[in-house]
Amino acid sequence: MTLSQKIAVARSKKGITQDELAGLVKVSVRTIQRIESGESAPRKYTLKALAEALGLSLEELSPGAVDGDTAETKHFLMLLCVSCFSYLLLPYIHFLIPSWLLNKRKEQNAEVRQFARRVIRTQIYWIIATMLFFLVVLLVNFLQKVYLANPHFISYFIPFFTMYFVNAIIIFSFLRKSQTLSFN
Repeated sequence: MTLSQKIAVARSKKGITQDELAGLVKVSVRTIQRIESGESAPRKYTLKALAEALGLSLEELSPGAVDGDTAETKHFLMLLCVSCFSYLLLPYIHFLIPSWLLNKRKEQNAEVRQFARRVIRTQIYWIIATMLFFLVVLLVNFLQKVYLANPHFISYFIPFFTMYFVNAIIIFSFLRKSQTLSFN
């Protein structure tokens, strides 16, 4: 059932007219007609007012995201993923930027929050893996220096560029996923 059908059915069950609903929600009758016909999707505050006027929770009225909200959510997730590229400038604290974006948005949708947290967690894991990679190179270089007469040291550019390239691939994969998700 579409959002417009849910609103029309809930209004009918409550036994009120479109004119009465418009008065309760403080919008025009034409706005209610457009919403119920599916011509337009209500904005967040209108949807909340509709749910309140119909005696429904917001989740009952619209368990799926409204089209405008879906586009806005996908835009937010794209911004969150792109903000992870701040690792190029702030390699070990860059995860603070997407964390700040998530906290600032105060996302209500559990699936969106879960996806955003997974992106941030992955960035933290990347930092840990990068540091471990550097430590392994340091250990190998140290052991070569101690035990080999003619050591061939590993350049620190190898883990640096490898891990930066890997993180770019990770971020692009999250970007692609963020645009194909559907939020319930």
